[in-house]
Amino acid sequence: MKFIADFHVHSHYSRATAKNLDLENLYIAAQLKGITVIGTGDFTHPGWLAEIKEKLVPAEYGMFRLKKEISRLCDQKVPKSCRREVRFILVSEISNIYKKNKKTRKNHNLVFLSDFNQADKFVSKLDKIGNIRSDGRPILGLDARDLLELLLESDDQAFLIPAHIWTPWFSLLGSKSGFDSIDECFEDLTSHIFAVETGLSSDPEMNWRVSALDGMTLISNSDAHSPLKLGREANLFNTELSFPAIKSAIKNGDPEKFLGTLEFYPEEGKYHLDGHRNCKIRSWPDETKKLGGVCPVCSKPMTLGVLYRVEELADRPGRVKPKHYHPFQNIIPLVEILSEVLKVGPNSKRVRQTYNNLLENLGSELDILTAIDKNVIDAAGVPLLGEAIIRVRQNNVILLPGFDGEFGKIKIFNPEERQKLQGQKPLFFVNTIHPTPDKPEKEYQKPVAFTLFQKFSKDKSRKSAKENSHKEKLNPQQRQAVEKNETAMIIIAGPGTGKTRTLTHKIAFLIQKKNVPPENILAVTFTNKAALEMRQRLETLLKKTKTDPFVGTFHSPTRSLMKKIGNFCCLMQFNRLGKRESL
Repeated sequence: MKFIADFHVHSHYSRATAKNLDLENLYIAAQLKGITVIGTGDFTHPGWLAEIKEKLVPAEYGMFRLKKEISRLCDQKVPKSCRREVRFILVSEISNIYKKNKKTRKNHNLVFLSDFNQADKFVSKLDKIGNIRSDGRPILGLDARDLLELLLESDDQAFLIPAHIWTPWFSLLGSKSGFDSIDECFEDLTSHIFAVETGLSSDPEMNWRVSALDGMTLISNSDAHSPLKLGREANLFNTELSFPAIKSAIKNGDPEKFLGTLEFYPEEGKYHLDGHRNCKIRSWPDETKKLGGVCPVCSKPMTLGVLYRVEELADRPGRVKPKHYHPFQNIIPLVEILSEVLKVGPNSKRVRQTYNNLLENLGSELDILTAIDKNVIDAAGVPLLGEAIIRVRQNNVILLPGFDGEFGKIKIFNPEERQKLQGQKPLFFVNTIHPTPDKPEKEYQKPVAFTLFQKFSKDKSRKSAKENSHKEKLNPQQRQAVEKNETAMIIIAGPGTGKTRTLTHKIAFLIQKKNVPPENILAVTFTNKAALEMRQRLETLLKKTKTDPFVGTFHSPTRSLMKKIGNFCCLMQFNRLGKRESL
C-alpha cells in the first residue's frame, strides 16, 4: 500500500503553536493534504497524552485512529475528493540540553513508541528526570545517549531519530551545540540509530555530501506548528499500515518500501545561509569564511547556517550520489503558489477560497503538487497555476535563501514572464529587434525620450504663455518630438514647457502629414479639463475633418465601449422578443 507519512508535528501544548492544533484538526488537515499517517506529537506531555487516549483507539498494530463518532463529524469538513483513512502513530520530540566533552549540547530527538502501555512507562521515567508539563516538547538535562537507552528499556519496538540534524541551535550536527558525528553523540548505542531527519533547511542532496550518513535513511517531516503546515515535508512508503512495517522500511531503507521524500526547498528554510537577522546580513559560506565568521555590521559572531555546516563536514563534492540513496522531490505549499499566482497574501480570503475549490475539484494538495496532469490543473480555471506547478516540479524557481531564523523567499515568475504567459500586451507598442547571432533572444527597444524646455521673458507670465501656446510656433525640441518617426516616445517636461502643444501638434502631424486616419488615434489624459483643452486646440489645428480623433480621460474609452455594448445588448433583446426589428 502506497501512502504518505508526516511524523514530526506538535500539539497546542507546545509553545508557539496554533490553538487549534488538536487531533481533530490534524485529522482534517491530513486528508486535505493527502497524508495517511501522522505522528501524534508531544505524547510525553501528560495533558496531551490524556487527549490522545480519550480520542484515539487502536487500529493496526502500533497504529491508532480517531474514534468514529469524532471522525464522522470531522469528515463533514473534508471534500469527498480528499477523504481517506488516517492513522496516528505515537511520536514525540524531546529537547536534550546537557554537558558533554566540556561543551554544552542541545539536541532535539524524535521518539517512536508502539502502544499506550509502553508510552506510560516511558513518560513515567522522564517525569522523574525533569519537568514534562511546562511545554509540549520537554526540555531535559539528559544525555541523548541515555535518552535512547531509556527508550529501548521501555519498548523493544521503540526507536529514536535525531531531529532536523543541521539546525544551528538544537540538533545533532548543528554549528552551535552539536557534534561532528553520530558516534560522538550516541557512543555504544550508535547501532540503534538508523535514520536522521534532514530538516527544512537541508535536503537529501546536501546530506549526500557527508559519507558518514551513508548508512542512514534520510527522512523528512513538517515540524508542523499549525494544522495547515502539515505535509510541507513528508515521507513516501509502499508497505502495510503497521508500526513494525514502517520501522522496517525506515531501518532497512528498502527502495521498494521506503520510496523517498517530499522536500521543502532548503533555501526557503530559515537557517539555510549564515548571517545576522538584526543586521540584515545574509552570507554564503565562502564569504563567511573570508569575514572570519564575524558580522561586518556589529562585529559579533554570525549564526552559521546549515549550508556552512554541511560544507564543514562534507567529504564529497556536490551532486555526487552515494551508492544507496532514495529519490526526493521539492515542493512549495499550494497556498504559497496561489499567493503568487493571485497576487494576494497567502492567508487572504481569496487564496483560501481558491484552495478549497481546487481540493474539491481536483483532490488532495499533495496530489495536485506532485501528480495531477497540467492540463487537468489548467481546466480548474486558475490562470498560471498549471505552469507554476510544473515549474516547481522542474525546480525552475527563483530563490532568496533564509538565514538566522528568517525564512527564505521563493518566486516562480518574474513580472515579464507573468505578462508574457498571461498573453498581456503593453499599452504602447514598441519596435522589436529580431534575433541575430549575437542577440539570440528578442529585446524590446526603449521608447525615445525628448526633453522640452520653455523660456519666459520677464514681461510674459506662464499663464499668458499657456493661453496662447496653441498659436505659437514649435521650438526646436518640440518640433523634434512632433516630427520624429518613432513608435514610442517619452516626453519629459515640467510645467509651462508646452506638453499639450507638443501632443496636439503631434496628432495634427500624424493626420495631415502621415495620413493616419483620425479614428485610429486615441488621446487620453487624466482630467476632463485637460481633455477639453486638447479637443479645442485640435479643432484649431485640424480646421475641418470628417471624423475627429478620440480625446478623453483614461476612463472615457471604457465608458464609451460599455455604452456601445449596452446598446447592442438592448438591440439583441428587442430582436429576440420580436417587438422591434431595429433601433
